[in-house]
Amino acid sequence: MFRSLILSMTLIASVVLPNRVLSAEADYDIVVYGSTSGGVIAAIQAAKMDKKVLLINHATHIGGLTSSGLGQTDSGKRHVIGGLSREYYQRIRKVYQDPALWIHEKRNDYIKNSNKLPPGQDAQWGFEPKVAEAVFADWLKEHNVPVVNDRLDRREGKGVTLKGQRITQITMQSGKTYKAKMFIDATYVGDLLAAAGVSYIVGREGNAPYNETLNGIQTEKTMHHIFAIDSKMGMAPQNMPEKNRVDPYVIKGDPSSGLLPGVNPDAGGKTGDPDKRVQSYCYRLCLTDVKSNRVPFEKPEGYTEQTYELLFRMFEAGERRIPWLPGRMPNRKTDTNNRWAVSMNLVGGSDDYPEASYDKRRTIEKKHEHWQRGLMWTLAHHPRVPEHVRKEVSKWGYAKDEFVDNNHWPPMIYIRVARRMVSDYVMTEHDVLSRRTCEDPVGMGSYTMDSHNVQRYVTPGGWVQNEGNIEWIVREPYSISYRSLVPKRGEVENLLTPTAVSASHIAYGSIRMEPVFMILGQSAATAASMAIDDAVAVQDVDYPKLKKRLVADKQILSQP
Repeated sequence: MFRSLILSMTLIASVVLPNRVLSAEADYDIVVYGSTSGGVIAAIQAAKMDKKVLLINHATHIGGLTSSGLGQTDSGKRHVIGGLSREYYQRIRKVYQDPALWIHEKRNDYIKNSNKLPPGQDAQWGFEPKVAEAVFADWLKEHNVPVVNDRLDRREGKGVTLKGQRITQITMQSGKTYKAKMFIDATYVGDLLAAAGVSYIVGREGNAPYNETLNGIQTEKTMHHIFAIDSKMGMAPQNMPEKNRVDPYVIKGDPSSGLLPGVNPDAGGKTGDPDKRVQSYCYRLCLTDVKSNRVPFEKPEGYTEQTYELLFRMFEAGERRIPWLPGRMPNRKTDTNNRWAVSMNLVGGSDDYPEASYDKRRTIEKKHEHWQRGLMWTLAHHPRVPEHVRKEVSKWGYAKDEFVDNNHWPPMIYIRVARRMVSDYVMTEHDVLSRRTCEDPVGMGSYTMDSHNVQRYVTPGGWVQNEGNIEWIVREPYSISYRSLVPKRGEVENLLTPTAVSASHIAYGSIRMEPVFMILGQSAATAASMAIDDAVAVQDVDYPKLKKRLVADKQILSQP
């Protein structure tokens, strides 16, 4: 396996897998659109069920965020991760048992300093991006899954051909068309389901539609990663000491000077009200402090100090913590995430992304990249940043041996949420908190209901604050309904999605974890295969029969 993996790693310099020689208008049993982790697993499961399957890689690499820097797996309760999802992390562990992969640190040192390779576990939950992608590529080749690199033609009426309630074919930007009996939308953005006319939502519902408490605008419950200088997380925004408040205006104390970039004049409504905003995105940076493998942070072209004025004022208000979360990965690398009030997330910068054209999405992505490149240079070098912060951050740089075809920058932005399907069963906080249990589980989730901040606004008191970050503890695993993977009855009958599932904003904040996407990818492919065999719509799949197969394939559907 290891020799095959090394071969795969050499292929990912430009793109993981070359286009297979495939004719246009080829017929398949199942077409998986979207090369996320959930998409890769769906394609492998379809192949294991002897279906003629095609995986369409809609990005430059396969594996989604799992191979794009999110190597510190948000696993939740690991004992409910089963099936091919768990097998993926078992394969990761097996690969790292080879001493040849430990170049910049010893395996035992990583184990001592990380909880991602716990003693007695059969799986490893932390890994380098290039290894993550190579494992996916090796697995696909093992099952002879063909992969093509293309994107859906999203022009109105062009990308999806429907006959009644069935998709007959999809058309790519290249002009090629692919026919199939079943389609799986495994994108984070839900492009295929949207083009097929399936019901979906973008933004935050209010609390009212599903009788929730954590949805919509949340100025009172947002207590993490806010402008609050405190050693403890969890200070209510309204209780922040006056001396630590940050002025939102271009000229301090002068509202007539205008607001600093990214600050809204108010919260846009009261607690529990709906809006069209989505939680903020970022790139998960792979950094290292190994000098021989480090690319120093540089000031990006077009850098302006005012872009980072809130950061400077945050420090001037007394913040001493470094605003990043450098989660440890093997070989002294990091999966660097957002932390504190001003950090990796470009708060408010992702609202237009779900519905945007490909060109506009690229513009949004470049804006995020510019923000984060500028942030890293600022933290390492700017004189208005405290010396102890500059001293620590300047030890780090981009990992030279990662993302080598993209200037050491992750190829995919962290799309934490985009479109979410609205089906006959909407997962809500009542499911996640086990107040309600579905009758047709196809997998389990267990992670905290986690929404990153959505916006910055001026409080009634005249200072700036973040809004939207909710981190609500989920004390026990919960079941995810099969109906949340398929469209409403009466809509498209040969489409499933393991990624843009039917869930409220706050419930999706728990479901949206990579291991769960893989769990649901396997279940979606199993259901699609059964729908083909029984000649039924996905809404009519025999659930007891589906459950029997899932359990046989080591999926975990209820709390052991």
